[in-house]
Amino acid sequence: MDHHSWIKDEIGRLRQNNLWRSLRSVESLPLGRAKIDGREIILLGSNNYLGLSAHPQVIEAAKNALVGFGTGSSGSRLTTGNLNLYAELEEKIAKLKQTEAAIVFSSGYLANIGVISVLAVEGDLILSDQLNHASIIDGCRLSKAEKLIYLHSDLTHLEHLLKDAGRYQRRWIITDGVFSMDGDIAPLPAIYDLACRYGARLIVDDAHGFGVLGRKGSGTVEYFGLSKNRDIIQIGTLSKAVGGLGGYVAASKNLIDLLINQARSFIFSTGLPPATLAAAAAAVDIIHSCVETRQKLLGNARKLKNELHQHKFDFLVNETQIIPLIIGSAKRTLHFSEVLFEHGVYAPAIRPPTVPEGTSRLRISVIATHTDDDIRKVIQALIESRTSVDKIYQL
Repeated sequence: MDHHSWIKDEIGRLRQNNLWRSLRSVESLPLGRAKIDGREIILLGSNNYLGLSAHPQVIEAAKNALVGFGTGSSGSRLTTGNLNLYAELEEKIAKLKQTEAAIVFSSGYLANIGVISVLAVEGDLILSDQLNHASIIDGCRLSKAEKLIYLHSDLTHLEHLLKDAGRYQRRWIITDGVFSMDGDIAPLPAIYDLACRYGARLIVDDAHGFGVLGRKGSGTVEYFGLSKNRDIIQIGTLSKAVGGLGGYVAASKNLIDLLINQARSFIFSTGLPPATLAAAAAAVDIIHSCVETRQKLLGNARKLKNELHQHKFDFLVNETQIIPLIIGSAKRTLHFSEVLFEHGVYAPAIRPPTVPEGTSRLRISVIATHTDDDIRKVIQALIESRTSVDKIYQL
């Protein structure tokens, strides 16, 4: 018997269902334009929303840390990996988030699974939004609490579940701040009101809001004027608008101390490289001070959305930098992305299980460094690609 035949069968199934994924080679900085698979293209698939991965101050900070500390941290943060650079970064995050304290994990994924598995224990109930990120889903699976899914941003359904949750010792509502595939913003004020009314705690994953939304760029909690509500637990990443790597939790000092002692994804992970920590600290400073960059990002998003609307493209309307261009079937979406790449634009094809069947899409994300000329070329490429794909898929 061929013990590897099941692998071949699974690969064949993925290919047949147009769900096969492969890696592209990015050969330059992932800014508004990039070299991918040997071609110069306009990049619409980057989460480097503010372009900070290439900012001179960020690069200089990373260089200095590289010279001063070397390439790696050499261990977990509870052994030798807790470089003093962490304290500076965590202080900056807590100040921006207006929380008592913050703690940095080695990725946003590790932050989510660490927090959820520590806080939501046996006898508790987790109420998780239907469209939450995979890291939240996996964190819920690792937790020993009972889990219920509420319909996406559906306050009526959430309240219905809360009304029947009195028997649990603690109730946790978990939601993305900005949903990564739809780009919409969770109705945090109303969710927070429900949490207060029914004795629940709110956890917000602000991966795509941090650095983008709010007057100071601290994210969705600030965007809605909820920063003074210190009982909201905020999780996020340093790999999107910050332009680096890592995750964080911003909350009370007691909660942070608990995570240091009980979060397995913190305890058993190697600390981040020193250059990464220094770069993130410099990027957070820039986020706090450069309002114009955030305005440029959201302005670019509005320009592209206006053009898409004018040319009758089907996309989900939202107030963020993420633009989901709905295509439909996985096969057609994959083909559209390939044709678009041939026209000099890269936007990744997002297919099940990441999104529901029949809603496959191009996930377009503009960044602050895109120019008006870039946007014009993107629209022209989208129009030409749609024409080509429509000819093939006409009924």
